[in-house]
Amino acid sequence: MEAIRASAATGKTPRNKVLRFVFQHRALYIMLIPGIVYFLVFKYYPMLGSVIAFQDFNIFKGVWGSDWVAFKWFERFLTFPDLQRLLSNTLIISFYQILFAFPAPILLAVLLNELRNMAFKRTVQTIVYLPHFLSWAMVYGFVYMILSVQTGMLNTMIEALGFDRINFLQKAEYFRTIIVASGMWKEMGWNAIIFLAALAGINPSLYEAAKIDGAGRFKQFQHITLPGLLPAIMILLLLKIGNILDMGVEHINIFLNELTYKTGDVLDTYSYRMGIIGGQYSLTTAIGLFKSVVGFVLLLIANKVSKSTTGESLY
Repeated sequence: MEAIRASAATGKTPRNKVLRFVFQHRALYIMLIPGIVYFLVFKYYPMLGSVIAFQDFNIFKGVWGSDWVAFKWFERFLTFPDLQRLLSNTLIISFYQILFAFPAPILLAVLLNELRNMAFKRTVQTIVYLPHFLSWAMVYGFVYMILSVQTGMLNTMIEALGFDRINFLQKAEYFRTIIVASGMWKEMGWNAIIFLAALAGINPSLYEAAKIDGAGRFKQFQHITLPGLLPAIMILLLLKIGNILDMGVEHINIFLNELTYKTGDVLDTYSYRMGIIGGQYSLTTAIGLFKSVVGFVLLLIANKVSKSTTGESLY
């Protein structure tokens, strides 16, 4: 109590210290304002619209004028006959992406880090970064050029070997492979930037000491490179697990057709058809809330497991 009274008497209360600190670094806080405004306007304010998941939303009555129906839309979604197919497709494709697409940028970053010719390294980096800036429509165009039954390069090679042409884009059994492979090609180079930055933070003296001790490339990777990458790997993996039900409707929908619904129709594409095309905004908002809650729970579980096993976590 005496210390508090003394600080109050001298004007050094915690509140005054905070205000003085903010004033001293006011330029940095002013720079934060655009980012804060962006998140408030485009991230947090739209969350208020989630209440329509509990309403029979009418676009003419508005959010606060529509009738409240409690959990009607959640019940309809959870009793939907094709829910099992939608969930299984979503989870299987997400699992394939984690299994194949997630390690790809890590491997690419390690390989690029081994290049010593800087001109060649920069050229390769530029080439693998470029697909990230293409739209999914252009990616589909490239895939069509390769897999088309009539003019596709792959089918031309298959026919030259004496086999019948295969309509890859119309067969459900190839859909997941095409989705994972096209996503990997488009984003692998861009995602490798994070891992290249992590590799740049590893002390080179560790590699020099390992070489003196007789460690080869594999041992160096096992005991130096991989532990140095582990924090970035675990954080990105946790974020991926938290978004395991988010597939990206623009990616899936452009490849999807009625013949591939069996293995390709996911929660996002169903929400698109029901919400944007069908106008059932309350139902699709309920689906979005369901995905958010499941992702949040999975993130909490994965974060706890990661913290207890590897020591790395989001918080």
